[in-house]
Amino acid sequence: MTSKAALFALLAMWGVGSTSCLPAFAEDTPTESATDAKTSKAGLVDRVWTKADGDLPGVMKIFLSDGTLVQDSCWETHRLSAWELTSDTALKWNEDGMDINADIVSLTDAELVLSLKLGSDAVEEKYVTATVPYLCPDMPKS
Repeated sequence: MTSKAALFALLAMWGVGSTSCLPAFAEDTPTESATDAKTSKAGLVDRVWTKADGDLPGVMKIFLSDGTLVQDSCWETHRLSAWELTSDTALKWNEDGMDINADIVSLTDAELVLSLKLGSDAVEEKYVTATVPYLCPDMPKS
């Protein structure tokens, strides 16, 4: 009798019999939430973009469809930030409590060009889709 009670407790704890985690079927159509609308720029999201210009290798940005921006490089610790589209041609993310606004100058399957508004200056950054596999080069040690 004790083993049946333990089994029942485990099944209840794991949620067996619960309907909250049913699989989606092909005919189900997801509804677009407000968050999805703010991050649904075709070609921009869920893709690894590596910086094509600049002196330091391995700078990358990944605009995830859940509103998370992953920034990383071969020489710096990664950063996770919230991001969103502010229009069809502009987006923003937050770094250390400061909003970074950027215009999407161009976007293709192979290239992303952003114009970052940094104070009164505009800095243009060019990114290309990352090649797989990618390994950071050895950085010179001083």
